Amino acid sequence: MSNIWRDNVPAPYRQSSPLTAIKLYASKNNVPKLRNSDHIFVTGGAGFIGSAVIRELIRSTEANVVNVDCLTYAGNLATVAEVADSPKYHFAEIDIRNAEAVGELFSQYQPRAVMHLAAESHVDRSIDGPGSFISTNVVGTYTLLEAVRDYVNNQNSRGCECRFHHVSTDEVYGSLGPQGLFTEDSPYAPNSPYSASKAASDHLVRAWHETFGLDVVVSNCSNNYGPYQYPEKLIPVIIQKALAEAPIPIYGRGENVRDWLFVEDHARALVQIMQAGAPGQTYNVGGNAEKTNLEVVESVCGILDNIMPRPSGQPYADLIAYVTDRPGHDLRYAIDASRISRDLGWQAVETFESGLTTTINWYLENATWVSTVTGGDSIGQRLGLGGAQ
Repeated sequence: MSNIWRDNVPAPYRQSSPLTAIKLYASKNNVPKLRNSDHIFVTGGAGFIGSAVIRELIRSTEANVVNVDCLTYAGNLATVAEVADSPKYHFAEIDIRNAEAVGELFSQYQPRAVMHLAAESHVDRSIDGPGSFISTNVVGTYTLLEAVRDYVNNQNSRGCECRFHHVSTDEVYGSLGPQGLFTEDSPYAPNSPYSASKAASDHLVRAWHETFGLDVVVSNCSNNYGPYQYPEKLIPVIIQKALAEAPIPIYGRGENVRDWLFVEDHARALVQIMQAGAPGQTYNVGGNAEKTNLEVVESVCGILDNIMPRPSGQPYADLIAYVTDRPGHDLRYAIDASRISRDLGWQAVETFESGLTTTINWYLENATWVSTVTGGDSIGQRLGLGGAQ
């Protein structure tokens, strides 16, 4: 029997027989069963989180995985090189906004589930050019939802089912004060073009569930970090700037707080949600690791001091440079992940310290990957000032 469900059924349903547990949970929650021959689409699978999901699916399930990606600047097939030779892996270079191409892909593979991670995700870029965020994150999600709806409706005579797992962000909830946590019931209050585009796509997914009866699940995650992250995000920027002996920029006073989630922990959570999440439900996924941006920079610098000291002998933290803050910079994000822990049995494995050490060592050992995905360009060009100087 396939082990695709075995480790992911919530504790109340675990029996001596995995098959019994699967049947009990699936029947109670109306979750479609996954078979060995099923195909799962992962949109954005050449990106940071999407590639981690593909590696996890190949490692822990027997399903076939179709990587659907149009290979933008942040998508590179080098991120999935270690699974590219698997007979369970397939790649389709398709823009999710192309309804005809997406429809043909559904006809070809007849997926059992779509894990939708394709998105423009850099907040600073959304400030400089919001149009691509609306086009990809909103229109792209709409196109996929319509493709799923058309596919299910046209295949009803064959008993076709297709789950749509929409992967989103905690930024849709807006900014927290010094206390409290985002829950799945927190009101939406996005403050950047990026978070507004993701909030809009979240609402589309829920509407297609309520109006058209699509089997959907939604997840909202905190800040991810780990291997293969495109070096425009905070942690890889810090690493690359430090190694280049360049100023390490910190927005404002470095007091903004984020909850940090190791990408492989997130990938496990997403696979569990896809397999065992209740239809129509939302799950917050966080790492329970709140840090100010200054604390993150100081942590990276401290680890580098130990494993690759500067030639001068001075601490890397001496390179810190405070720069103009981002417009509309949310003060604090923090996730309450108790629902996914309680209902699906998921817990983060990595601490921030262990995950950060793993991440830094990976970047030190994979300088060629960084050069390949960036084309050798310099890292960390300042974006997102929105006209501010």
